[in-house]
Amino acid sequence: MATKRNAKHEKKDLPLSKSTLPILVEDNCIYVDKTQYLYPLVRKGGAYFLSHPRRFGKTLMVSVLKEIFQGNRELFKDY
Repeated sequence: MATKRNAKHEKKDLPLSKSTLPILVEDNCIYVDKTQYLYPLVRKGGAYFLSHPRRFGKTLMVSVLKEIFQGNRELFKDY
């Protein structure tokens, strides 16, 4: 029997076909937090070309940026 704390931190499978941070957090999916790499880009400003292979998280990264700019700290509290 899992304790309340362990149950909260149990993760599901990889978030296949899910591309927004609120959905990943709500469904308790595995998520690798890369905000430490986004912060310098946001802080410096300017235009960036974001090149990733297909299915490598471009939409999720834009969703994370959206949540950062909207100030939604609650989504990031466990990461």
